[in-house]
Amino acid sequence: MRVNDEIRLPQVRLIDETGKQIGVIGNMEALDMARERGLDLVEIVPSARPPVVKIMDYGKYQYNKKKQERKNRVKSRGSETKGVRIGIKTDTHDLEVKKNRILKFLKKEYKVSVEVTLKGREKMFRDKAREVLMSFIKNLGAPVAFDQEIKSTPNGFQTVIKSGK
Repeated sequence: MRVNDEIRLPQVRLIDETGKQIGVIGNMEALDMARERGLDLVEIVPSARPPVVKIMDYGKYQYNKKKQERKNRVKSRGSETKGVRIGIKTDTHDLEVKKNRILKFLKKEYKVSVEVTLKGREKMFRDKAREVLMSFIKNLGAPVAFDQEIKSTPNGFQTVIKSGK
């Protein structure tokens, strides 16, 4: 974006700080109007002929833009996925520890991949593994939504959950 003296074309289409269109005027006249009001002249549509410029506080505009980018970055955290693995023989205390870890992740707006792994002869009991996964998710004690339904993997079952607020 070009600002103030960087705008060199002789004619510009001007919009004032309230959003009202002034019309096509000379570049120097538009720059004088902006300086009278203690604001900046900012080129917002350089490809138009004549280019569209607006009277605004450029520093405040940049601040709000960066603030919005930070906000969007925090919101995109939901796309990060944390993983937790359990087995069909995992003890109750260990399940409690993993449950608490999942609840922390969900509170921080992460998606959580929950996986039940089967080893060796356990692979014969795939129905038991599915039951263990379903009961574990039901016993979380927090509202959850499935981001990815339960699916079979070569070594067990896996699903992705997120906070169900």
